[in-house]
Amino acid sequence: MLKAIINGEHHEFTEGVSILNACRSIGIEVPHLCDDERLKACGACRMCLVHIKGMTYEIVSCMNEIADGMEIDTHTRTIEDARRMNLKMLARKYPAEAFAKFPDKPFHRLARDYGLEEVDFATSCNGSQIDDSHPLIRVDMSRCIDCYACVRICDEVQGQFVWQVVDRGESTRIVPDSFGRFGDSSCVSCGACSDVCPTGALEDRTLLEGAEPVNWTKTVCPYCGTGCEMNVGVRNGEMVQIKPTMEAPVSHGHLCVKGRYAFDFVSARDRVTEPMIRKNDEWVTVAWDEAIAFAADEFKRIRRQYGKEAAAVLGSARATNEENYLAQKFARVVLETNNVDCCARVCHTPSAAALKLMLGTGAATNSFNDIENARTIMICGANPTENHPILGERIKQAAYRNGTKLIVVDPRKIELVKYAAIHLQMRPGTNVPLFNALAYTIIEEGLCDGEFLKLRVDGFEEFAKLLRDYSPEEVAPICGVNAEEIRPAARLYATNKPSMCVHGLGMTEHIQGTESVMCLINLALITGNLGLPGTGVNPLRGQNNVQGSAQMGCDPGILTGSISVDEGREHFENVWQTEVPKGKGLNVLQMMDAAKAGKLKAIWVIGYDVFLSNANASATERAFSEMELVIISDMFMNETARKFGNVFFPVASSFEKDGTFMNGERRVQLLRRVIESNGNSRTDWEIICGLADAMGKGEQFRFDSTKEIWDEIRTVWPSSAGITYERINNAGLQWPCPDETLSGTEILHSTSFAKRKRARLRGIKYRPTSEKVSEEFPLLLITGRNLYQFNAGTMTRRSASSKIRPTDTLDISHADARALSVANGEIVRLRSNYGEAYLPVRISPTVNRGELFATFHDSEIFLNRLTSPHRDRYVQAPEYKVTAVTIEKLPEINVV
Repeated sequence: MLKAIINGEHHEFTEGVSILNACRSIGIEVPHLCDDERLKACGACRMCLVHIKGMTYEIVSCMNEIADGMEIDTHTRTIEDARRMNLKMLARKYPAEAFAKFPDKPFHRLARDYGLEEVDFATSCNGSQIDDSHPLIRVDMSRCIDCYACVRICDEVQGQFVWQVVDRGESTRIVPDSFGRFGDSSCVSCGACSDVCPTGALEDRTLLEGAEPVNWTKTVCPYCGTGCEMNVGVRNGEMVQIKPTMEAPVSHGHLCVKGRYAFDFVSARDRVTEPMIRKNDEWVTVAWDEAIAFAADEFKRIRRQYGKEAAAVLGSARATNEENYLAQKFARVVLETNNVDCCARVCHTPSAAALKLMLGTGAATNSFNDIENARTIMICGANPTENHPILGERIKQAAYRNGTKLIVVDPRKIELVKYAAIHLQMRPGTNVPLFNALAYTIIEEGLCDGEFLKLRVDGFEEFAKLLRDYSPEEVAPICGVNAEEIRPAARLYATNKPSMCVHGLGMTEHIQGTESVMCLINLALITGNLGLPGTGVNPLRGQNNVQGSAQMGCDPGILTGSISVDEGREHFENVWQTEVPKGKGLNVLQMMDAAKAGKLKAIWVIGYDVFLSNANASATERAFSEMELVIISDMFMNETARKFGNVFFPVASSFEKDGTFMNGERRVQLLRRVIESNGNSRTDWEIICGLADAMGKGEQFRFDSTKEIWDEIRTVWPSSAGITYERINNAGLQWPCPDETLSGTEILHSTSFAKRKRARLRGIKYRPTSEKVSEEFPLLLITGRNLYQFNAGTMTRRSASSKIRPTDTLDISHADARALSVANGEIVRLRSNYGEAYLPVRISPTVNRGELFATFHDSEIFLNRLTSPHRDRYVQAPEYKVTAVTIEKLPEINVV
């Protein structure tokens, strides 16, 4: 410890602490404008001056570390005079009207503290420096004080490098990289620059159009599975601003455009806030008691008429752990069926199945913090900078600043390709042969981790034998990747350790989705890239609680904690005091099949627009048309409800309830109610309990709070027993955490695998999809998300962020656009063997010739009308990523 005297008092500090932070730690607030804990110190504002005994001049405290024996004064007359003079110099060009209108800006507070008045500021704002071109952030450079915080945070945190410093001396100015309008820049709208700006030169439009928040509540982002934490500002019962939580273990004081700006949906005009029943093909508003009673009576009727297996429940990746736990409990206890599933089925169930089958636990092996520990990161079928932006910027910064080597495996040129050592741009659907070729090379060139294989892996000889047919030279024509590219990638992954793999839906949404993930696990096992920091196989979960909804038992074959129904039956029956059904149960795709066959007659869909989201919408349409009872729990009249619903339960948003979410690294995080529920909407857990009571099973659903539900979850799921609400009040915990004395598990499989010491390699043969190009359908379509929209668009299309990317687009190569004579923005008919959609063309260098990419967020375009019926053979996840299509020009060209 170091000893120092600050303002006459003795204190002790650890080495490496700046004088500014040392003062802050003992309660002495040294003024500053350019300092931020997310940034490297730069001393630009000259406000944090201090005097060190023995020195003839003052120094900036942010850039100097405290040393043993220092004697420091922070507020001498000389220092205070210097600060006041600095502030007056900054004020000479700063508009007085802004100083008066926004009193809480850091610069304005300091100016008042040091006695500045409106007369010390410039008389008026320079209107020519206002830039209104960006829909979320307003620029007014007449309020810029050249602290460079915006430049630094864009560079050091987001890694986007939008803000540029040009010219020198008095002519120095900060401009966007468009060197023109900010709206034309490469900005990704994360809001970090406006967050750190001390003057309002960069300002959130939500504040300009509203008012400053008066209350702040910490909660968790409702979008992707990263688990970013946020502080939500409220005024007069309405959300007006969202800012990042500095101490968040995942997001580290950062948010993406959706987390920061896409919250308008909470107060959208078309939000449904009253229960409804469809009568004579018209929706009629009713009281809650009537809606609950009607649903209960219909469930009972269908059970009497068709039997227990004629009803089903779908949980939601949008709902909390507690609500998903009750959803599957409702299916099993009230409806007495294992017909329960969730939207994880159509995206990440292949990952969970592969990881559980081979390693024993169906979840990410490592933590997101291992991004910074890895020397090599292989990104497979994922586009993190758009779909998991906070993780994307961490990967980008690891490559750009730390020298981490990136291998990108993707048919498209995603943004991270710019930072990658190797890009394996394979044909869609050829994951298995490509990864087999990587494994072949590692074995052939003697790059396996022999010690790891000896101690922890079985089946090597059999595995190596199967790979004899998968040399890079044999595989290259299949994958469209040269052998000379495959071999260096294999060497890099195997030797530049620790090597980490992250993957997304480009891996899983194929007929060999589960097997593709098995191939990744094979690579990790033969190279020893498991159980250590910076290693592992890590699916990037697509929705905020997709990991949690499945882990809670919203799956026909598993109970809470991912234990099989048969294995967990006795324990759950003891806790629930009732029998657990013995029937096999249906997943969501099997439910659709059963409905078409006339066997499934009722379904309760919670927070999941099945009709819009499922592949091959015509098949889903036929299934729902055969059902007699469709209950929808949602915030909006989604496409499933609009066309097929009989009962509508209006639900609270994540900002209007308590509970927990589980992110992609197994972290259970506390969700807090920010505002009261809109209108007469209720939380999902309250609705489930109410309907259970109406059906005579209320005793098993007597809960007064989400904490009570979570405590029951801890009872049935031993790996979560140590995770209490009290322990995750400040930060989440990663399971397994079976005891309250433990701090959770950051890395799985450190010394053994779940339930066993050794893992077995799985030889996977390539089984190509039957979805192939032809003369009629000469192009391959890949589907996915974009940065500014989210899944079915239920939330983002009702938010300000939607202005940046308001609709879906069809990305096409320059070569194909020329061959087909289609122009940028031209609306075309996209047709497959299963349906058609109309959407605008976007000519893009990111896709290969013969391949297309389209997003699926716009219900008016309804892209899933043309995706295929093919399914993964292990878990039946749809094959969204490969559909043979053709582009047809319309009689008249329409440009958007």
